[in-house]
Amino acid sequence: MNPLRGIVLKLCSVAVFMAMASLIKAASDAVPPGEAVFFRSTFAVPVIVVWLIATRSLRTGLATANPLGHFWRGLLGTAAMGFGFAGLGLLPLPEVTAIGYAAPLLTVIFAAMFLGEQVRAFRILSVALGMVGVLIVLSPRLTAISSGQIGAEEALGAVVVLVGAVFASLAQVFVRRLVMEEKTTAIVFYFSINSALLSLVTLPFGWTWPDPASAAMLVVAGLLGGVGQVLLTSSYRHADASVVAPFEYASMLLALGVGYAVFDEVPTRTVLGGAALIVVAGILIIWRESRLGLERNRQRKAMTPQG
Repeated sequence: MNPLRGIVLKLCSVAVFMAMASLIKAASDAVPPGEAVFFRSTFAVPVIVVWLIATRSLRTGLATANPLGHFWRGLLGTAAMGFGFAGLGLLPLPEVTAIGYAAPLLTVIFAAMFLGEQVRAFRILSVALGMVGVLIVLSPRLTAISSGQIGAEEALGAVVVLVGAVFASLAQVFVRRLVMEEKTTAIVFYFSINSALLSLVTLPFGWTWPDPASAAMLVVAGLLGGVGQVLLTSSYRHADASVVAPFEYASMLLALGVGYAVFDEVPTRTVLGGAALIVVAGILIIWRESRLGLERNRQRKAMTPQG
C-alpha cells in the first residue's frame, strides 16, 4: 500500500476524465451522444489491452463466470454514458459535473434496495443532504420551466443528466455484485466492449460522418477514457477506497476552470452552493464508511485466536 501514490493516480484519473468530457462536449455539435459513446468505448479498448499485457494479466484477467452480469452492467453503464454525453451538449460543464455527483448518493439507496446493505441514520441524513444540494443545483431550471422562461434544450439537459446519474448509480450496484466473483480487469475490459457494441443500437438515430477536427477529438477522448480507467483502477490498488474516493470531488475545480477558460461558462452561486452541499454529503458518507471499516477490522482482530 502506498497512499500517496494512490492519491496521485486518482487525481490524474480525475484530470484525464475531465479532459475527455471536455472533448466530448466540444464535439457534441458534430455527433449525437450514441456515436460519442461508440468512439469513447472503442478507442479505450486498445489502451486497456496494452495495460493488461503490461501487467501480465491478459490471459488470466479476462476469465469470467458471469457474462450476463457484465452485459447488464454494460447496458446500464452505456445508458449512463449516453445520457451524460447528451447533457454535456446542453448544459454548462460545472452544472453537469455537480448533478453527476448525485450518482454515488443514489448508489447508497439502491444498494440498500437491491443488495440488502444496511443503511444507518447517518448515511440516510448524508444522502438527504446531498439530494438537497442536487435540488438546489436544479432549482433554477425547475423554476424557469414552471414559469416558461427556459428553452427546451436547457430543460432537457437538466433531465437527461439526472437520468444519467440514476443509471450510473444502478451500474455501480451491478459492479458491487460483480467484484464479489469477477476480477477488476475483466469488469473494465468487458464494459468497454459491451458499451461499444451497445452504442451501435443508436446507429439509425442520426449518426453523422464527423469532420476531421471532431473525429480527432472523439478518438483522443476514447484514448483518454481508457487511460483514465487504468489510472482509476490502479489508484485503488495503492490505497483504501476511503482514502482515494474523496479526491473525486477535485473534478468540480477542474470543471469550473475548464468551463470558464474553454467554454466561457460562469457558474452561478446557486450551482456552487448546491455543489458544495453534495460534496460535503459525499465526503461524510466516505468518512463514515471508513470509520465503520476500521471498527470491523478491530473486531475481527479481537476475535482472532492469538498464539
